[in-house]
Amino acid sequence: MQRGMHTDTERCVRAVRSKDARFDGWFFTAVLTTRIYCRPSCPVVPPKPENMTFHPSAAACQQAGFRACKRCRPDTSPGSPEWNRRADLTARAVRLIADGVVDREGVPGLADRLGYSTRQVERQLLAELGAGPLALARAQRAQTARLLVETTALPMADIAFAAGFSSIRTFNDTVREVYALSPSELRTRVPKSRAAGTTRSTVTGTTPGTTTGTTPGTVTTPGALSLRLPFRTPLNPDNLFGHLAATAVPGVEEWRDGAYRRTLRLPYGHGIVALTPHPDHIVCRLTLSDLRDLTVAISRCRRLLDLDADPAAIDDQLRTDPLLAPLVDKAPGRRVPRTVDEAEFAVRAVLGQQVSTAAARTHAARLVAAHGDPVDDPEGGLTHLFPSATALASVDPETLAMPRTRRTTFTTLVSHLADGSLNLGVECDWAETRAGLLALPGFGPWTADVIAMRALGDPDAFLPTDLGIRRAAGELGLPSTPAALTARAAAWRPWRAYAVQYLWATDSHPINFLPV
Repeated sequence: MQRGMHTDTERCVRAVRSKDARFDGWFFTAVLTTRIYCRPSCPVVPPKPENMTFHPSAAACQQAGFRACKRCRPDTSPGSPEWNRRADLTARAVRLIADGVVDREGVPGLADRLGYSTRQVERQLLAELGAGPLALARAQRAQTARLLVETTALPMADIAFAAGFSSIRTFNDTVREVYALSPSELRTRVPKSRAAGTTRSTVTGTTPGTTTGTTPGTVTTPGALSLRLPFRTPLNPDNLFGHLAATAVPGVEEWRDGAYRRTLRLPYGHGIVALTPHPDHIVCRLTLSDLRDLTVAISRCRRLLDLDADPAAIDDQLRTDPLLAPLVDKAPGRRVPRTVDEAEFAVRAVLGQQVSTAAARTHAARLVAAHGDPVDDPEGGLTHLFPSATALASVDPETLAMPRTRRTTFTTLVSHLADGSLNLGVECDWAETRAGLLALPGFGPWTADVIAMRALGDPDAFLPTDLGIRRAAGELGLPSTPAALTARAAAWRPWRAYAVQYLWATDSHPINFLPV
């Protein structure tokens, strides 16, 4: 796959004719005769090449006047892996838009976070995606609206505001323009076979301007929504869900009934999510206190499970090393287990310095019980949100059961996170942030790089000093010293974080096995 693939007409035509699902999300096919747009793997008979044009995003197709195909539903394609591989302006802007920043703060807020003018941001997005930030956010709102229309019994007015529309009229007009159907027609078209396989529930989370009765000091979880999260195959769930379950913080995370469950701190409220792996999708059951958080919650869950990765490209690159190739062939499609909260992960990385997984969980659980916000979880054993950086900044260091030097590392980190001098959000520059972490007391390369890999999402982060990596390298015949291993790993770039997953998987640690 390559940057700007939509400009290579011949290659795009071949992908459409082969109906290759690996290209879904990389580009979109707009059909001039029907004025609809499709994903490359659309099951219908491909149009003639002269009747096809190609666009880099669903938003660009919509802006050009094309409607989404009702057969292949191109707006539900996995996201382009390009935006998780890069750390430039466009990639950071796309990640922020997916996190709902334009809906909450507008284009000026987006530009301010990126450190550029609104004109520069708009020009760059138009050049690469064929659509500006407003059009990209609008396409995301339309997809959220369609999801709620087709999978819930919510009133249309509630759906409009939950999806981020400012008025019911705008909601109706946008849905008609994008899907050539009114919201009511979308709902009536849902096949009974699909409805039977989907939890079609009444979601009772609050909508803008409303509140629900709660027990003082406790956040309640009133309703649930079930949906499917698509991904590019293959996906190996073993280390992905194994890692999340083995390191789960009691009260915040748990493995229950074949699903990874955890609490979510979101812009308008909180949520609880249950994620269950299946061969061709992830079942995502979301409980939200405010439905306006739906788009953000979905985006963060996809990021947590690395669902927009391109495993074919990653594995092909790693197979070029003859010592890694057997590991890839044995269990292809490994993902990097990431996080839904970058600040939370950074705190947990410090708590895990030079201690066992069990000890790190114990330290984190104590903080959660003492400083986390309580939540109700009728379906399981979750009890709290992970404490915010502001709450942790007020912790008395003397109450922390850890060496004094690590207390200093912990208090310095949370104070920088609380006052905003350290930003770990999706918009941050990976290299600058890593340098900022290394400048903090108690932060060495391992801590900075594991945060870069799992919190920042850098696909090329590498851990040459990790004991598990060095042990695996020695057993495979790879260099085991950090300098020599780093030199050998240059051939794995830009996917060294995925090489870490394959090397870790040679060990019998519980992180490498799907819980039973």
